[in-house]
Amino acid sequence: MKNILFTGLALAALTFASSCKKDQNSNDTSFGQRSTKASYASASALPVQTVSGSITTNTTWDNSKVWEVSGVLTVKDGATLTIEAGTYIKSTVNTVDVPNGIIVVQKGGKISAIGTAENPIVFTSRYKLGDATKAPAPGDFGGIILLGKAHVNTGTKYIEGLTGTEYSFGGDIENDNSGTIKYARIEYAGFNLTTDNEVNGLTCGGVGNQTTLDYIEVNYGRDDSFEFFGGSVNASHLVSKAADDDNFDFDNGYNGSITFAVAIADKNSTHSLSGGNSDSNGIESDNNSVAESPTFSLLPRTRPVLSNISIIGTSTLVKDANGKDLYKFAVRNRRGAEIELYDSIITGYPSGFVFDGTTPGASVLDGNDFHGFNAAITPAGAYAGNNQVTGSPASPFGMTQPFYNDGTVNLFGATKGAFPNSSNWAASWSTL
Repeated sequence: MKNILFTGLALAALTFASSCKKDQNSNDTSFGQRSTKASYASASALPVQTVSGSITTNTTWDNSKVWEVSGVLTVKDGATLTIEAGTYIKSTVNTVDVPNGIIVVQKGGKISAIGTAENPIVFTSRYKLGDATKAPAPGDFGGIILLGKAHVNTGTKYIEGLTGTEYSFGGDIENDNSGTIKYARIEYAGFNLTTDNEVNGLTCGGVGNQTTLDYIEVNYGRDDSFEFFGGSVNASHLVSKAADDDNFDFDNGYNGSITFAVAIADKNSTHSLSGGNSDSNGIESDNNSVAESPTFSLLPRTRPVLSNISIIGTSTLVKDANGKDLYKFAVRNRRGAEIELYDSIITGYPSGFVFDGTTPGASVLDGNDFHGFNAAITPAGAYAGNNQVTGSPASPFGMTQPFYNDGTVNLFGATKGAFPNSSNWAASWSTL
């Protein structure tokens, strides 16, 4: 995986008319890159409290200090980690080949990280919080892992990126509760232990449907922004920006719902490699790995239910020095996975939606707009009830200007996707 530095973000805020739906919870109609310099500067002046090891009793991190995570911090069975609104969390300096700055909530443990729109909780790079020795980069913060007792189609499993029996997940308790993450940003996260064994921005393993994931942004991370291994947790109002690999990744029988989510590509981002080539997708969904079942037939089958999703690539094709596409599939549904996708916008990738031939044909795609520079939906002719276009530049599908590298982002104007009818649920708390 390449490890290049990111350019700074500098998009001006714009103001638009709004006709918000009731479930969008926003009175702010501005949309654009929000300036966060003052917030980081204020946090940089706070004292730093380093934490490590295990949390075995109920513990609160308040916003009077910056909390610095050293190594892998584990919230044990029976304990709850509470993080106050407006709190900033960073990692100690990275050590090569040693996991660092990772927060793991074990089965039976809980996290209560509830920010507000004006005072989100921020997990970020130390290089944005007073340490000016280098620019922030993917992997500066380890990431967050939630482990639960809900179903996994392998029975039980150990979370990727870490080793040890304490990192197991899975069971038969669908209403398991790993806590709440709300109004939070996870920035410059991720860790690569070995090839195909990585910690993502937010990883959920067997997480149950009583867990709350709402208003969460993962930006400039290493590997995936959001990954779900089995479980039935539902999530809403998610932002993924400049993912190194996939924005949303589903595996091992995940069958929860995700509503109102947006993924935005940055053509200057890093890219993970597969077989020496970039393998960055908007959504990647697998029922199971080849090693787990070569027929991809494990049950329950992976079947996320996705509504009002926007997967935004680039306005024109982006290639590496050898002329190969850096981005691959907006949606890659493979290895026996099924999917339901409604009222969504997919644009700016070489291929829009691809079924890889091992999927059983039971998926539902309805009311979506698909674009791919080469193909909108593969195999061609499938799922005719959707709008399909090809060509360059990529189609904005009614959005004023969705492509990050082409100027100020403005996702308003469409009736589908993450921001239907110009309702701005991302205002204030996110970097959009």
